[in-house]
Amino acid sequence: MEEKSTWARLRWPIKAIILAIPIVGIGYWAFESGKLDGITAKPETADTTGVAPTMAGSGSTADEKRTFNYNPEKPVNGEYKGVVEVGASGFNSFVVNIDKEKRWEIVSKDFGKSFVYEGMATTADIRTGLKDYIGAMFDKGVKSKNIHFVISSGAQKEPKTAAISTELKKMGYVVNLVTAEQEGKLALKCVLPASYYDNSFVVDIGSGNTKISWIDGEVRSAEGPGAKYYEKDQKDDAVYAQVKSLSEKIPAKKREVCFIIGGVPYELAKQTRNGEERFTVLNNPEKYNTDKIKIKSGVNIYKAIKDATNCDTFVFDWDANFTIGFLLTVK
Repeated sequence: MEEKSTWARLRWPIKAIILAIPIVGIGYWAFESGKLDGITAKPETADTTGVAPTMAGSGSTADEKRTFNYNPEKPVNGEYKGVVEVGASGFNSFVVNIDKEKRWEIVSKDFGKSFVYEGMATTADIRTGLKDYIGAMFDKGVKSKNIHFVISSGAQKEPKTAAISTELKKMGYVVNLVTAEQEGKLALKCVLPASYYDNSFVVDIGSGNTKISWIDGEVRSAEGPGAKYYEKDQKDDAVYAQVKSLSEKIPAKKREVCFIIGGVPYELAKQTRNGEERFTVLNNPEKYNTDKIKIKSGVNIYKAIKDATNCDTFVFDWDANFTIGFLLTVK
């Protein structure tokens, strides 16, 4: 019978102690020398940058990314309808699924096609451009009878829109002209959720004018200068004062949240949008710096509204447009 070695004859508790001695020694040396500092977690100094608190209508610090958690009801057995807005600076077009209860959702949207607008130099250019728009809606499943054209109040002041209107009528389409007051009311119909009727208002900053609306027994609407007021030689201070005065008409109890749409708010929201979120909470006006005169002018209007109302929360809706409000009124 083979004789066992000294190590083999030792019991396991003694073996464990012998093996543990060098491990403990190495650990003690690493601790004393600071080798563990790089891998030791320090919860009390953990970085919380980028945490996005849920927006609840209360104040927040300027650097926080705020969110607006609201999910509109989806349409049931809806029908596709299309609308093209002829605006002061270009075309916006939308295909919308709308049901009998006027619940709606965007199927497709095309904002600010100014290059098409600018390229319509002749009657033939206008007709070709309009046919392209209409054809794109056909491709998405919109019936001819469900395609509508709306010329905004600001665009009606532009000479080129008269030619566009004439061509549309020749093609058999009804051209809907809306006033600034109607735009404000239609924007509210589209963008303001029923659950916010009692504490919120709506702003639409367009190129040609700004519409402010709220519900006070009925829908109220006020019109101010648009983001291109500089083309009319209007000064920043004068426009600020005018918009501020209009905004002061909004009842105090309606100033908790502002739902804001329009070209300039769209550009501002692009800077902080998180993925494909439907709603983006804008930063304070002073946070936006730009060399583009239209954006700068729009921010001046935005600041006047904020200063007048002291509203803390301006929510941009990526899917909303006053022309969708128009579609919601079509029987």
